[in-house]
Amino acid sequence: MNDCIVEVTAESAQQLLIDESMKRPVVVDFWADWCEPCKQLMPVMEKLANEYAGQFLLAKVNADSEQMLAAQLGVRSLPTVMVLKDGQPVDGFAGVQPESEIREILDKYLPKPWDIKLQQAQALVSENRLDEAMPLLRQAYSESSEREDIAKQFAAVLLEQNRIAEAETVLGKILLADQDSDYQQLMAQLELKQQAAESPEIKALQQALEADPEDFDSAYQLAVQYSQNHRSEEALELLLNILRSDINYADGAARQAFLDMVKSLGPGDPVAARYQRKLMTLLY
Repeated sequence: MNDCIVEVTAESAQQLLIDESMKRPVVVDFWADWCEPCKQLMPVMEKLANEYAGQFLLAKVNADSEQMLAAQLGVRSLPTVMVLKDGQPVDGFAGVQPESEIREILDKYLPKPWDIKLQQAQALVSENRLDEAMPLLRQAYSESSEREDIAKQFAAVLLEQNRIAEAETVLGKILLADQDSDYQQLMAQLELKQQAAESPEIKALQQALEADPEDFDSAYQLAVQYSQNHRSEEALELLLNILRSDINYADGAARQAFLDMVKSLGPGDPVAARYQRKLMTLLY
């Protein structure tokens, strides 16, 4: 069967209308050859079905050849469109409607763009493809206005990748009412990661830098240590500070390290974008 559009008969009605509506919304379009308004509406419905690419099934029912099916579903005029969900009609309209109004009806029952991205990310996480899941989770988090369930899943992947500072920021925005057992578990992981991130090497370099803020050799080594521990923002800040004083520090190694770190964060990463802009300001 076409993943977007099907023709329904009495024999296939159970499978295509009832069973399928348990998995996703089914939009049933009752039409007939003699019905001119049906011919105006059908191309709009088909366009939307193809555009939404399988998020709902458009089920076309010829009301002349399937009179009993039309009668069972209470169709009194043509065209009639019904939305079925979980085996029941939940919405619909009769007559030709503007595309914008049909979209409004559909949007009530279809997954939001961020929910689709979340599902895609979850599938990637289950395959341990965290680098691919990260941009999808970031988009879902942003587009959903930082919805708490998405925030927790985003923070979990950030922690898995040792992006501790960003995970702390995401978790810090979760409201008290949403601080459930999952949140507590993530906070405990965050605390452990923060403790583990302070290795003896890092502590020694931090102390050297505190004693002499102009010690660029220690700053450079600390940036490398931070980078290896996925503390990208702290590493980039240290390197930027070096480049402000000497753009060609260590024969350009500091600038190259900066560019490599930005690139490793991937497209769409807000930390990468912010530090790219800072470097551009410095260069030009």
